[in-house]
Amino acid sequence: MKVAFLLTQADVMGDAERALFGHAAELTARHEVQVLSVFKARRRRFVAPDPRIAVSFLIETTQSRAVRRPGPDAAASEALIALPSEVVERRWDDRFHRLADIEVECALQGLDADVLIVTSPALLAYAARFAPAHVMTVYYGMTAPEVGGPRVEPLLQNITRCDAVALPRARSREWFSETFGRGTPPLVDVPPILPEGFRPRSTLETRMVLLVARLEKESGVAEALAAWSRVLEYYPSWSLRVIGDGPLGRSLVGKRDQMALQGSVQFIGEAPAVIAEEWAKASIALSAAEEDAVGLSLMEAQAAGVPVVAYDSPNAAREVVSESHTGLLATQGDTEALASALLHMIENNEMRWSMGHAAVEQAQRFRQPAPWDDLFAALEDDRRSGRRAEQKARRVAAHSLASGVFGQATAAAAVPQSTKHTRELTSTEERLLKQDAFLVRAGGQVCRVIRAETPFDIVNANLRIVAGALEAARIPYFVSRTNKVRHTVAVHSSLRESALKSLAESCQDRAVYMAVLNNSDNAVVTTLAGFATDHLQTSCPGVRVYQSAVTPSRTLRLGAAYGCTLAFWDDDPDDEECIVSSYRTLIGSRIPRAALRRAQMVLGGRQYPTIQAFNQTLHHDIDFPIDAVYTWVDGADVSWLERKNAVLAAKGIETEDAATSAARFRNRDELRYSFRSLDMYAPWIRNIYVVTDRQVPQWLDVSHPRVRVVDHTEIFGREGALPTYNSHAIESRLHHIDGLAEHFLYFNDDVFAARAILPSLFFLGNGQSKHFMSSNAIPMSPISSLDEFSRMAAKNNRGLVSAMFGRTLVNSFIHAPHPLRRSVMYDLEKHFPDAMRATAHNQLRDSTDVSVASSLHHYFGYYTGRSIPGGISSGFVNVGLSEQVKKLNHLLAARSNDVFCLNDFHDGDISEDEQDATLAAFLPSYFPIASQFEAGSPRNQLFHAGQLPGWPL
Repeated sequence: MKVAFLLTQADVMGDAERALFGHAAELTARHEVQVLSVFKARRRRFVAPDPRIAVSFLIETTQSRAVRRPGPDAAASEALIALPSEVVERRWDDRFHRLADIEVECALQGLDADVLIVTSPALLAYAARFAPAHVMTVYYGMTAPEVGGPRVEPLLQNITRCDAVALPRARSREWFSETFGRGTPPLVDVPPILPEGFRPRSTLETRMVLLVARLEKESGVAEALAAWSRVLEYYPSWSLRVIGDGPLGRSLVGKRDQMALQGSVQFIGEAPAVIAEEWAKASIALSAAEEDAVGLSLMEAQAAGVPVVAYDSPNAAREVVSESHTGLLATQGDTEALASALLHMIENNEMRWSMGHAAVEQAQRFRQPAPWDDLFAALEDDRRSGRRAEQKARRVAAHSLASGVFGQATAAAAVPQSTKHTRELTSTEERLLKQDAFLVRAGGQVCRVIRAETPFDIVNANLRIVAGALEAARIPYFVSRTNKVRHTVAVHSSLRESALKSLAESCQDRAVYMAVLNNSDNAVVTTLAGFATDHLQTSCPGVRVYQSAVTPSRTLRLGAAYGCTLAFWDDDPDDEECIVSSYRTLIGSRIPRAALRRAQMVLGGRQYPTIQAFNQTLHHDIDFPIDAVYTWVDGADVSWLERKNAVLAAKGIETEDAATSAARFRNRDELRYSFRSLDMYAPWIRNIYVVTDRQVPQWLDVSHPRVRVVDHTEIFGREGALPTYNSHAIESRLHHIDGLAEHFLYFNDDVFAARAILPSLFFLGNGQSKHFMSSNAIPMSPISSLDEFSRMAAKNNRGLVSAMFGRTLVNSFIHAPHPLRRSVMYDLEKHFPDAMRATAHNQLRDSTDVSVASSLHHYFGYYTGRSIPGGISSGFVNVGLSEQVKKLNHLLAARSNDVFCLNDFHDGDISEDEQDATLAAFLPSYFPIASQFEAGSPRNQLFHAGQLPGWPL
């Protein structure tokens, strides 16, 4: 059989490339094997590790030209390289360009192979587009898909068209199955292999630590240097050797010199194809990679009898290294923990020798033959029988049904990297799933299905789990306060064993998880809380307890981030009058015993013990009410359109029949989902006001005491001119809402809270509001008839501020909720009466408008000491542009923004129908919990039954 491997850069020879050449070499005994590399990264001639492997390159990176002859000439090649790829988006992999598209297409369409093995998500996009139909495609990714991010999007779009997925590490199996469901191709475990032959064994007597890695950001060499500087303080006679090269080689050498590590850190250069002799010189293997889906260096080290110290990074580390048996794993990103593990390994000779011996024994499993032949035979059988086309059609159909308008699957949450996989854990999880129909597996854990609970409800539920366990065992505790959304419970460290036993007993038959934490608040081990007694001898500063929850749609999963931290406080060794916490609280981590006077705190409708210091109003606390205000219109309301037509006609503007206009109105229900976002992620909002013109959202429960629909007549009074169709005019009168709090957030209905947020994101404890400035500049030119009305208003704002404060405005503000103060807006009426009055009187947008809520308020507040610059993570998607809509899936999967805006400039390449379908899929996926403000919803029923607690939660 003819087999082709498609690589990005075959000649860089990192772990991934060496592993692939190892597979290729093993296959050459029975198959005709070639390696096709898109780029040739180095000038020098490349020689394959095995001469039987045919290697060809498509593009000479250093010379900016195609290898193919005749190909594009030098000028054309450079011009094509300057153009972005039409297949691989830059956010997936920025190495590809238009010349790569052309050369890969040419190579794949002329490919003489039975099987094509692609090795990255970006290359899969090419294979899906250009590979001949008869060629069987296998995805063998050399990165961990669980890490997520934009780079996995080609997988989400194209994996179902593959004939099979070969997994370097079995830990990715669950991610593929959960992400693609019935659309998952056959999954086969094909770990890297160590070739047979003699391997010298380390004596473990040298004082050398060896790190083998490509010198790039993901390899974590910079963090390894930081950890090594700590080790050197105690063991200056030890040295660190770094084998490998890459784009960061020069900067890392500079960093080493800057840290004065020249005498103990050596950079050796490119790793040879076989480095067994190098490993035999080392006593400890080190890895600080952000992720490692291959683990070849870790395997080679253990085969030489060298124990490993590594970050517990996705996903090879835990599969290759047996924790505390063949090596030590530190929490990813924690350089202090990495340094401590190195020091522990250096200081304990017997442990190092014991681990080295165990490593050699375990390395035998790395020599198992890869099951390529069985896979190829099965694929060929399917092709000959005709099953191949049928199976692929079924996978594609399942994928299409699950993906809907997004065109790609939604990436599953990754299994917590710290999970302690054991047979007992797996069997217990399976038993729990069989016992309870309301439990499902998602994100690698057993989850409770929720339909009416919000993230803040889950936070309280997890607090009740911990408090209930402690109270049942009569263990004294108190709730402390931190700057996190999740709660923290404090117990004295002398009661650690008792507390863990109480958790184990209370959670014995429940799908409750427990993460053992380190001093940096990161999970070291994750297991079921029923196994808490397995960690009685673990001197940890705390554990996080949580029951994972997921919505029926699986689009919202609430896990450890919403758990309850059980922190073990201890006596201060330096001051008997104090106790200390490993985690900082709002009153510090060192607390005088005199401050431990007992008090009570109500959270989620339940009373908990706390201390008086936490019951006080602290400096940063926001104890004033905050409201939310929306401006909204139903464009399908014929009466509203007729009123608008009358205004247009009176001004000599051509109108359209109201019924015809109403029929074309697109109701995307953004307001409903923005309400959901507040109920889910900002329950501290006191009241919500919807400012409209004689309209009421059909779904809204108008009897809800926290919601009021405000008609324009209420806020305009005798000012302005009604009816008005000028958003600037409406926004200039918001502060006249009767009963509105001094502090409020102004929302457009296309702005949403995106994750659990707190009032401090928008206001300070002294009442100052924050504003979120954009990098977009207001052009330094007079108002022009070509300007959009929003830009005209910004320029008018600039004139007012310049005249009063002598400062020239430059920037606008981002699309986010606007924190406003009524007193500032009243002052604007006093100081700029003509501009405010003119704006209120403009029934349509006008060149004389000022934009109050979205700009003028912030600048005036800033210069009068009532508003300050703030920071917020805000996403923005123009749903009318295909390039922008691609962001939606990442927005849904990552949920990494505080807020986001879904706008439509009506200038895009996506039809209105497509936009409707996209939002109809996205909004209920992001906000699957119907709010308490929606008439008849489960949360609405709970509210009217008095079963929803008020803030604070």
